[in-house]
Amino acid sequence: ITGQRSLGSKVWDIDGNEYIDISMGFGVHLFGHSEPFIMSALEGQLQRGFQIGPLSQFSDKVALLISELTGMERVCFANSGTEAVMTAIRLARATTGRNLIVIFKDAYHGHFDGVLAVATKNQGQSGAAPMAPGVTQNAVNNVLVLAYDDPASLEVIQAHAHELAAVVVEPVPSRRPDVQPTEFLQQLRQLTQEIDAALIFDEVITGFRIHPGGAQAWFGVEADIATYGKIVGGGMPIGVIAGKAMYLDGIDGGSWNYGDESYPAAETTFFAGTFSRNPLAMAAAHAVLSEVKSAGLPLYQRLNQRTTELAQTVNAFFTAAEVPIQIVNFG
Repeated sequence: ITGQRSLGSKVWDIDGNEYIDISMGFGVHLFGHSEPFIMSALEGQLQRGFQIGPLSQFSDKVALLISELTGMERVCFANSGTEAVMTAIRLARATTGRNLIVIFKDAYHGHFDGVLAVATKNQGQSGAAPMAPGVTQNAVNNVLVLAYDDPASLEVIQAHAHELAAVVVEPVPSRRPDVQPTEFLQQLRQLTQEIDAALIFDEVITGFRIHPGGAQAWFGVEADIATYGKIVGGGMPIGVIAGKAMYLDGIDGGSWNYGDESYPAAETTFFAGTFSRNPLAMAAAHAVLSEVKSAGLPLYQRLNQRTTELAQTVNAFFTAAEVPIQIVNFG
């Protein structure tokens, strides 16, 4: 389908056909297509230009909004959710000095080679193999793919404690929104703290969707690093890495002051991106997050209720029509 224009819940193609966008741009358009307050922010930035190099005037404001809404200490920007997850893993490895990461079956963490892995077993030992042609075995040698919401996975994590840099988790798997394991996430939090491994919440999909504070607030579990995207950009490409200073200081060396002997002393890893903090993305993100903050929890309560009612209505139809399909939802 080649799109020509969009408005609200609708998209029109180049042949004039009208569609209801049930997924709202792969989950990007929380407020609808061509939402006036987002369009106004973009138009205003277009009139000022979109300078590449200098910081956007909205960069610090967007970072502060993300920190306020999620409780995260520091915030960094990338171009996509994939880049955000890749950077989060790199920061975890740089900070811990370890290489191994754990991901879970049925989770989606973007499309960089280091997470394109499927589970394997070799003489009873968990491992990983490339998910697709073109991904090398070397790219996934330091990955374990475990079953989600399974106590046995906690035992495997404990067994690899000495070499584990991070556990990367999509709190509610985008491929399995019926899996909402509060107890398992709490156990993961406790275990990763005990073994000094980073707990990374991939909230590119859940972030700002279920609650203003995302899945962390919903489940009452504080991650060390969280990644965001989609909704944040209001339709513009964006990725966000947020988390504790001990990890995020690996981007820029940490805090320092003018006029004294302080300096950015933390060891840094490599991070780059010509279009990171793009002025158009920052303007849209500022508009989106300002609205999220202003509307607050009632916005999500209304949206979650409407979604539940839609699922119940459609499932009742499936039951009456004896069609073996069911909608499941998380908010």
